[in-house]
Amino acid sequence: MKVRIPNSGGPGNMNQMLKQAQKMQEDMANLQADLEEREYTATSGGGMIEVTVDGKHLIKNIKIKPDAVDPEDPEMLEDLITVAVNEAITNAIKTSEEEMSAITGGLNMPGLF
Repeated sequence: MKVRIPNSGGPGNMNQMLKQAQKMQEDMANLQADLEEREYTATSGGGMIEVTVDGKHLIKNIKIKPDAVDPEDPEMLEDLITVAVNEAITNAIKTSEEEMSAITGGLNMPGLF
């Protein structure tokens, strides 16, 4: 039994698809570089803790207001820092996913790009 593959427009159409894929790959590489340079800031404890991370999820800065430091309750400070760091990283990831999805049209093909 032979399987017929429908004519998809010939070699010109394939070349156009390859050009589109290359353009998408270039756009994604440019966006990835841009995203890695951006900074994402989050706060916790009503602004007592402020954390800034970059697009590579590395901490760039931590600001702690003096009122957040209670020698009797170091666990609270630890929790506030953890919350702010996690939120900043989540913001970076979410932004990256949303902007990459805009380029790929929602395609999820691991390893292709």
